[in-house]
Amino acid sequence: MLLSQKMQDALNAQIHAEGYSANLYLAMSIHAQTMNLEGFGHWFRKQYEEETSHMLKLISYVLERRGKVELKAIEAPPSQWDSMTAMFEETMKHEEHVTELIRGLADLAEAERDHASRAFLQWFVSEQVEEEATVDSILQKLQMCKGSPGGLFALDHRVGKRE
Repeated sequence: MLLSQKMQDALNAQIHAEGYSANLYLAMSIHAQTMNLEGFGHWFRKQYEEETSHMLKLISYVLERRGKVELKAIEAPPSQWDSMTAMFEETMKHEEHVTELIRGLADLAEAERDHASRAFLQWFVSEQVEEEATVDSILQKLQMCKGSPGGLFALDHRVGKRE
C-alpha cells in the first residue's frame, strides 16, 4: 500500500522537524556542559539521541510504505540560553509545537483513511504525552529551586542519571 503524496509530504516535513529537534537538544547539551552542569548536558544528549531515533523511525516507515524520503537542510538552532530554566521553558514550548505537528499528522491520516499511518502515528501521540510531562516536571523543579544553587546542583545530579 503506497502513501498518498499528501501523507508522504507531511511525513517528510516531520522528519525535518525531528532533525531540528535533535540539533536543538544537542546544542542545549553542549551549552549545559559549558555551564558545568554535566547532568543536564547528559539529559539533553539523551534527548538528542531520542529525537534522532524518532527521525529514523519515520524514515523507515516512509520507506516501508514505498514512499520517497526527501531530506532538507536543517536550520541551526540557538546556541546559548540565559539559564537552565530558560532552556527548559524553550524545551517545553518546542515539545508543545511537536505535539501539534504530530496531531496534524494523525488528523491527516484519519482524513485520508490511511489506517496504517494512523496506527503508526499513535506511538508518537503517546510519546508526546510522556515528553511534555517529563519536561514539565523538570521545569517545575527548576522554578522551585530558583535562586538556590544547591537545588540546581542537586537537580543536575538527578537528571544526569537518565538512562
